[in-house]
Amino acid sequence: MNCFQYVNDELYAEELAIREVVSQVGTPVYIYSQQTLQQHFTAYDSAFGDIDHLTCFTVKTNANQAILKLLGSMGAGAEVSSGEELCRVLKSDILPEKIIYAGVGRSRQEMEYALQSGILLFKVETLMGLELLNKVAERLNMVAPIALRINPNIAEDIRPSTATALRRQECEVLNMQIIMGKFKQAISLKHVEVVGAYIDTEAQFTHTPSFADSFHLVLALIRKLQEEGIQLRYIDIGDGLGIAHQDEFAPSPQEFLQAISSIIYGLHLKIITESGRLFLGNAGILVTRVPDVSKKSEENHLPSDVKMSDLTQSGLHKTYRKVFPIQRKNQQAMLAGIGGFVCDLEDIMSLCQKLPESLPGESVAITSAAADCSALVRDDNSWPRISEVLVKGDQFFMIQEREADDAGEEADDAGKGNI
Repeated sequence: MNCFQYVNDELYAEELAIREVVSQVGTPVYIYSQQTLQQHFTAYDSAFGDIDHLTCFTVKTNANQAILKLLGSMGAGAEVSSGEELCRVLKSDILPEKIIYAGVGRSRQEMEYALQSGILLFKVETLMGLELLNKVAERLNMVAPIALRINPNIAEDIRPSTATALRRQECEVLNMQIIMGKFKQAISLKHVEVVGAYIDTEAQFTHTPSFADSFHLVLALIRKLQEEGIQLRYIDIGDGLGIAHQDEFAPSPQEFLQAISSIIYGLHLKIITESGRLFLGNAGILVTRVPDVSKKSEENHLPSDVKMSDLTQSGLHKTYRKVFPIQRKNQQAMLAGIGGFVCDLEDIMSLCQKLPESLPGESVAITSAAADCSALVRDDNSWPRISEVLVKGDQFFMIQEREADDAGEEADDAGKGNI
């Protein structure tokens, strides 16, 4: 559930009217609900029950310091993809032994920083990355704990632009037919220790059977590894649960765990799981102002005061996002979408849907705007980064100031306030 709802035809975040935030901060602005984030994280983490596990937040979906501190206070670990993300996480008081390092293209300096920080493990995808990590660890006279990637080759109804788990030639540690050889090759290296494996689907599953099928394949592989004398301690099950943007079905954490619990118990390993979209995706909105209405082709196109990189996923993946006026009025509906001001084919904030007929000068809330949104913002047309606020009850806290408009001025760093 999320804590955005209408009260007397006025849109609220928890106990605070969105209108009050806009009157003080202006638009555009990202507005996050602390209660929603807490509920989403707790629902997923508690679904594991007595299963030994570590629930991590995928930092690349939103690296705001205040969000990281909040999740850390609830016991979350973190999945980082860069040295800068690792620095942010460590400053957020998340323990190094709860941090996993994902991604390819890590520099030697980033590897050294992570090793010296004492993180839990590195997720390794390629043989090139494996050999480089071994050399870096050797130079430091250390041993790097790693988890190797397993590709279940699942055919799921997912977006081609994010379907990295289907068999590809350019990634080396993927094919289930040669994975045993990769594990043995990694074990032969003196300065890496194979402590786990991880499932990479990059799919947002909207039904659990596909994910359960992949687990059966993984269980068979782990048993084969054990027969070869390779003992693992961790299995990372990745981020398999999707969120509902429109009316599609998304399984609950309880339904998800029920489908795979018997397989998990059979592994006898500590489970690592990470997510960003599931915890944060529907815990935030992007409020923008519609200054004018113009016609484009046969559809109404409503311009706004945001740009395409403020909601990159909408244009890149044609993601459907619901749009709500912050003040609901009895008006006739029209079919319209929300666009930005960059004048690009990908400058899309939301796809066409029924909206009030008269919105000039009004502000609207675009949903599912907390994950993979502010984290992907870039400076189109030198437009400054927009504000981010966190709502707690009937109060809100500025966790990212809007960047200064004047050239040469820098905005204050984010997330310094006490919440």
